[in-house]
Amino acid sequence: MSHAALQAEADEIRQTGALGRSEPVRRLFDYLVQSSLEDRSPKEAEVAGAVFNRRADFDTSQDAVVRVYVHKLRRKLEAIYAGPRAGTVHRLTIPRGEYRLMVEHQPEAAVAAPAIVKAARQPWLLALAAVALVILSSGATWLAVQAVRPPAVKELERVRAGPVWSPLLSNRFPTVVVVGDYYIFGESDDGMQVNRLVREYSVNSQGELDDFLMAHPDKVSHYIDLDLRYLPVGAAYALRDVLPVVATAARAGPVKVILASDLTPGMLKTNNIVYVGYFSAMGVLRDAVFAGSRFSVGDTYDDLIDGRTRRHYSSQGGGPDSNGAMYVDYGYVSTFKGPAGNRVVVVAGTRDVALMQAADAATGSASVRQMVRTGQSPDAFEALFEAQGMSRLNVAGKLITASPLDSGKIWNGAGGKIYPAG
Repeated sequence: MSHAALQAEADEIRQTGALGRSEPVRRLFDYLVQSSLEDRSPKEAEVAGAVFNRRADFDTSQDAVVRVYVHKLRRKLEAIYAGPRAGTVHRLTIPRGEYRLMVEHQPEAAVAAPAIVKAARQPWLLALAAVALVILSSGATWLAVQAVRPPAVKELERVRAGPVWSPLLSNRFPTVVVVGDYYIFGESDDGMQVNRLVREYSVNSQGELDDFLMAHPDKVSHYIDLDLRYLPVGAAYALRDVLPVVATAARAGPVKVILASDLTPGMLKTNNIVYVGYFSAMGVLRDAVFAGSRFSVGDTYDDLIDGRTRRHYSSQGGGPDSNGAMYVDYGYVSTFKGPAGNRVVVVAGTRDVALMQAADAATGSASVRQMVRTGQSPDAFEALFEAQGMSRLNVAGKLITASPLDSGKIWNGAGGKIYPAG
């Protein structure tokens, strides 16, 4: 084994960020690199103590943390050499049953093979790929339709000039469209083969999964980080309405689209923020959105409570759809100043139909005028909509109420909201 080749390849992998954001995976990789450079092959208990802070009396028969994360790192390396490092002369591997790294010469003909085998062995990856193809196909179809039948230019100009979007489009800040997403991970019976995908309300990022596994070592061999997230179907339809409006916000650079899980508190001060998604996926934006609001979240994020009237607005979108029966859903639009004079626009809903209704209302000049007139505060207001749905079809909608936001509570931490686990 060439130490120079190992060090060079390890440095390349670190610089590309291909290992992902999982801190335990990165620590394990660094430890194995250093051990291999020192010609050591540590025991499982040594790895557990050095990387995962396990005590000296660590019992390998009861805690599979090392084996699970070595498996994750091995899979991560396979993905790296099937993707960003495909075609490289050398590749790093972890020999079976050992805790060290080896440098292998990579024949050109074998470069793409691991990705094909991996996909064939994991049917859920094929299912996700099919979903992605559907989404991409829908997007391509929409773009084609727009090319033939462009949106009404005058209506689009009226919307952009209105009180919701004009302050955002005309200021000096770059604009980021934030799409609410959900973190999912794999569940396994043996710590190796993924049997099902899991959505756990208390685990919303790779870091939170790592923390959870560290606190619950009995789950280490069952929960596997797959670096996967999913988006509600309604978000795609809502983006179709919102993106044409903000497409001109290029005064401070091109518009970016990111996931809510990637939104940081610092970005709330340096960007205009346009949120599109469910209430339950707002992430770090949630406190600001509800701090000055008259609404609070009920026992689940399908239930909004009006603090003035004490009325509950409960979505029926999560229940069984009985032979295409009509149901009620609730959408929400708000706009207010950011902490540095930037702007925040929220297009949200309890479920898909509500999210689509909110996007439709936020991008229609007549509905915007109605919101502002009812809310009596164009600079900072919120509006609640009722949507009539059938399956995922937004049949009809109406404005229920609109009112000013209490701007003084939004950024000073005075909201004091408590949110359910989901």
